[in-house]
Amino acid sequence: MSISLTAGQRAQLESELALRRRALEQQLAEHLHGQSRADRAHDVLTQDGDDAPQRLPEREIAAALTDHERRELDAVVAAQQRLERGDYGTCADCGTDIPFDRLRAEPWALRCVDCASAHERGAALRMP
Repeated sequence: MSISLTAGQRAQLESELALRRRALEQQLAEHLHGQSRADRAHDVLTQDGDDAPQRLPEREIAAALTDHERRELDAVVAAQQRLERGDYGTCADCGTDIPFDRLRAEPWALRCVDCASAHERGAALRMP
């Protein structure tokens, strides 16, 4: 655990992560109707029938939302694992403590603000 977090702060963040995980799991279950993403996409396509081309934008938005929820859920689970290992709240890039206010805003944060900004700038430069 990061030395900058008190036991109360850690408990608060742990609770927020657990709540967010449950919410994301519920959202994904509702969007996928208990199926895998591929099975759900197949079912939606077969249900669309003749209006499939008109429903394409709707399906693409639903798929993008599901992908976003899945990535966020993966990040939340990874943060919970860091809590269990004891390295939660430490920047993955520079090793400094991630401030509590940042973790409160994004409990699954992997990087401090400076490193997250640099990471995003680098990702933006790699985009075509």
